Amino acid sequence: MKKKISLLLLLISSIGFAQYGYRDGNRIGISLGVNQTSLFTDNFKANPEIGFAGGLSVRGNYYNNWSMIYGMQFFSNNFSLESTFDQKIKYNIQGVKVRLLMSYNVVEDHVSLDFGPVLQVNGKMKVATSDENKILKGTLLQADQIADISTLSGNFYLGVSAGSKTIRAVLFYEYGFTNILNKLNKDEALKPFYNGELKGNLGTINGQVVFNL
Repeated sequence: MKKKISLLLLLISSIGFAQYGYRDGNRIGISLGVNQTSLFTDNFKANPEIGFAGGLSVRGNYYNNWSMIYGMQFFSNNFSLESTFDQKIKYNIQGVKVRLLMSYNVVEDHVSLDFGPVLQVNGKMKVATSDENKILKGTLLQADQIADISTLSGNFYLGVSAGSKTIRAVLFYEYGFTNILNKLNKDEALKPFYNGELKGNLGTINGQVVFNL
């Protein structure tokens, strides 16, 4: 995982610095903020929780009122699932996201609408030691048995940013269009503990501040 993240960071940085200086409008940004993540699933009773994310991005002029954004974000997302006794079991996912977005400049250098695909690289989900053996509501699965989720997933990004050339507030939503629980369906040892197919899609609301260099 560390090697993959290092390679992705090197790639994004290389692209960014290649674009930086190509036009006067290109800017490198450092972002940080909070998020709220939900797991959309029929298999479990899920609740959203608060997490955080931050990273680097490069915004470059593309054509007329359009720009492109290359970016990488490190994230720590949280959501909770209910146990058979209606207790909340909190899960944490950490990883990295790589973005390639189109951006329409509604007001040049001040307001833009951004959208595009996001590649998400996930680590295993983490759960507190005290919750590992609790049974997830609606199944016979223990909480720690669903930790090994799919490593790669895809999201669609839609957001708006507003501010100045140097500081911007960004509000965006990411919806995971791939099944983040799909890897679990390939584990034959887990099949006796649930019915049907495990399916879950992540949805994340993010609020961040971007500092442009």
